[in-house]
Amino acid sequence: MTATSHEDQKDLEKLFEIIRHVKFAMLTTVNEDGTLHSRPMINKQADSFHGELWFFTHRSTHKITELKRGSEEVNVSYADSDHHSYVSISGRANLVDDNTKKKDLWNDSLKIWFPNGLDDPDLTLLRINIVEAEYWDSSASIMKKLYGLAKAAILGDHSSLAAENKKLTLT
Repeated sequence: MTATSHEDQKDLEKLFEIIRHVKFAMLTTVNEDGTLHSRPMINKQADSFHGELWFFTHRSTHKITELKRGSEEVNVSYADSDHHSYVSISGRANLVDDNTKKKDLWNDSLKIWFPNGLDDPDLTLLRINIVEAEYWDSSASIMKKLYGLAKAAILGDHSSLAAENKKLTLT
């Protein structure tokens, strides 16, 4: 994914800053009967962002069965209630068995879910290539929030209370 302008690049950087520190994401796949199925995933992003998301998983899980059936379209959502930031991402998922990438993303805190570590033959990476993303961010400083509240209370102007909202389309 290559950003087409300086503004697009700034939007991607903002998206990455919102999601990179969120501990868990919700991954939604499509069941065989067409219903949606969501589950929490440990958010393990690389140190740089190239329009893709990375998750460790076991290849023997139900989500992988769903993806192998041809339902590669997924949604990944993030919520950071402490900073009032929220993200919804639509993309296409695929499995990646790249030992270098696994080592790059691995840390020992993952052993809770993957006790055999990088030596586990069932361990694989799930890469989500982002197609569309939308974020809502109202993580402004406390002073900016207080100013917005005062402006709304005194002048009836609620525009300063609105969250930043952007929709991005990646190709």
